[in-house]
Amino acid sequence: MRLNEFEQELQRDLQSVESNLRWSAVELLRLAEQFRQVGNEVDAQVALRLREVLQGDEERLKSYADEVKARHISRTKAH
Repeated sequence: MRLNEFEQELQRDLQSVESNLRWSAVELLRLAEQFRQVGNEVDAQVALRLREVLQGDEERLKSYADEVKARHISRTKAH
């Protein structure tokens, strides 16, 4: 059974935010490496911790998008 218009929108939104989180995590890794190069280990560790948090959120959103696709989560109208 196909997803309705609202479920498709929800899935696209979840995938978009997931992608933004993935990009942000990559950027945080790049920043952590730059911090380390200038000897700023404290900020490098903060950036890496933030990256871990974003990666966890990314995985959770991917799971939600998969649940929408499998119709475990449905939406009948946009809010």
